[in-house]
Amino acid sequence: MLGIFLDTETNGLNFDKHRVIELAFRILDVQTGREVVSFESLIGMTEEEWKKSDPHSLQVNGFSWEEIRKGPPAAKVATEILSAFQKCKIERGHAVFICQNPSFDRAFFSQLIDADLQEELNWPYHWLDLASMYWTRSILEQKKPWETGVSKNEIAKVLALPPEEDPHKAMNGVDHLIACYEKVVGFPEGS
Repeated sequence: MLGIFLDTETNGLNFDKHRVIELAFRILDVQTGREVVSFESLIGMTEEEWKKSDPHSLQVNGFSWEEIRKGPPAAKVATEILSAFQKCKIERGHAVFICQNPSFDRAFFSQLIDADLQEELNWPYHWLDLASMYWTRSILEQKKPWETGVSKNEIAKVLALPPEEDPHKAMNGVDHLIACYEKVVGFPEGS
């Protein structure tokens, strides 16, 4: 089974108005933790799209128009994602997406790879979230996760891990997600 550990950075929170501006993922064997492939890319946009940016989102991820305008077009990034997933033979029943906030990431990911195409390619439709994994583990350990919080940085603190680096970048988010996942769930056959 493969885990697609994925994170996006966007120019706002509204997927109807804003765009994904950076995407990264690492595909790992969830039994061993072995990396199969990694990918990260900025994603260009028009100046008109950029003007709709939410200043708070840009403060969090630190991106500027100068950086984003040089990013490859969304269609090129989509082609690279398709190629990486094909190389790994990503398909439903043999892979899952794992994110901190899958409802957010999936909406923005679908701007690049349309949901109908994902279905046609038989890609996983299960998008798992770290917070639920942490919640379950906490309850089983008779702890109260609502007292610690369930943001990735709050989870990391409980796990004695450092917070995600600022400003947020997609691959930093992926690496932080994997570190938290390894502490919460682990890789059964990993070292």
